[in-house]
Amino acid sequence: MANVLTRLARTIEARKGEDEKKSYAAKLFARGPDKCAEKFGEEAVEAIIAAAKDDPQNLTEEAADVLFHMLIMLSSRGVKWEDVLGELERREGVSGIVEKQSRGKA
Repeated sequence: MANVLTRLARTIEARKGEDEKKSYAAKLFARGPDKCAEKFGEEAVEAIIAAAKDDPQNLTEEAADVLFHMLIMLSSRGVKWEDVLGELERREGVSGIVEKQSRGKA
């Protein structure tokens, strides 16, 4: 199941520079990294609202939107999905408290 995110990340990356009329991702990229980040934030807020309203169906849909727009945002700033996965693997099995302390974010 997690492979769907890797496939999506590759598809999104391939959409850079494509026709904005044919690709929503291309349209977002054309608006620039700041707008991509802004759109991610909007989707995150919508997911928070769905969670607060205890609406599982809407939360599922909004969570998918959040993941999609997160991949757009990362790509717009040149951050590879594989690098994010690598960071998660690095943290695997480490207490969140310990991991944050290691980055000086206690």
